[in-house]
Amino acid sequence: MKPALLALADGTVFKGQALGFEGETIGEVVFNTAMTGYQEILTDPSYKGQIVLMTSTQIGNYGVTPEDDESRRIWAEGYIVREASKRMSNWRGRQTFEEYLLHHKMVSIQGIDTRALTSHLRERGSQMGVISHVDLDEESLCAKAQAAPSIVGRDLVHEVTCTSSYQWSRGSMALCSDGNNTSQSEETTHASSYKVVVMDFGVKHHILRSLVDMGCEVQVVPASTCADDIRELEPDGLFLSNGPGDPEGVPYAVKTVKTLLHWKPIFGICLGHQILGLALGLATHKLPFGHHGANHPVMDLRTRKIEITSQNHNFAVDLPHKGQEGAIWATQQFDTAIGRMEVTHRSLNDGCCEGIVGLDSPVLSVQYHPEASPGPHDSSYLFQQFIDMMRGSRDG
Repeated sequence: MKPALLALADGTVFKGQALGFEGETIGEVVFNTAMTGYQEILTDPSYKGQIVLMTSTQIGNYGVTPEDDESRRIWAEGYIVREASKRMSNWRGRQTFEEYLLHHKMVSIQGIDTRALTSHLRERGSQMGVISHVDLDEESLCAKAQAAPSIVGRDLVHEVTCTSSYQWSRGSMALCSDGNNTSQSEETTHASSYKVVVMDFGVKHHILRSLVDMGCEVQVVPASTCADDIRELEPDGLFLSNGPGDPEGVPYAVKTVKTLLHWKPIFGICLGHQILGLALGLATHKLPFGHHGANHPVMDLRTRKIEITSQNHNFAVDLPHKGQEGAIWATQQFDTAIGRMEVTHRSLNDGCCEGIVGLDSPVLSVQYHPEASPGPHDSSYLFQQFIDMMRGSRDG
């Protein structure tokens, strides 16, 4: 197999074999602990600017199905796996994993010690890296990684957002089998009861499907859409989507959300949660190695229930706390421009804020992905909470 190298900004080099499209790619190297969902991960716009390392030892065994893409293309800058399966075993599969990487011109690497690399990133933090099939000079590659711009402060959203407004009307996919044939139906089975404007910071398709499943008429708008243009659409609620990078890199989006805080119910996910936090006057910070995976435990502080969640974020919202030991595991309230807010969820791994809700206004946001895809559906109830907020606002 053709040799390939992964070089990190701290000078560490891993030797492996070329996978996918021959070339060279640069990005921030992060690890993902999901065992499945590689196709959804690659097509999640939140991974723009990042090279994804999968901790699961074998990737690709069930192939690729076009319907499982979470956006119009692959956004991750590169992929790192221990072993890429050459065969697929799934009745829905249409391409092998490697064929998929080649088709999308995805520069990847396999055959390295992914456990050692994961441990290294946990100790040293996520950092810029280079995968190369064409330049095998270790010194040269490390220099390229060191010279690459950090994702901190960069506006990656403008690279993934839609260029014009559009309507989304497809609900969750219903799959059926007829002999050797498969078919899909994505028609919504619900009458649209609420109109939702989705600010597209890099929205996943399954978020849009989930809103349609809940009976929403969905209008997606570019991230740069101003508050007045959103008001003209006369929605019942505003949804702030997931997306890549640093929330401080999109001040225009923060400004728009801040202007609309007192207007309609708001629901934010992932980057949307962080942008909402900045609009409320809170701060954000970069995590050492982020949360990436489909198996992250989160506690609902109000019920003490544990949810297993799908996550993908490198930044987090800073919240005030009382300072006493164990205080972060109790519900906390704090003042903002729109009144009292409450911390609703915390990560059991590091105590990171995973959710907030308005006590005086219809505002809700979570750091994780209740739509999953990939991942468990423990948190899907949050979409119903958004519906309830819109219903309350309309009736009130």
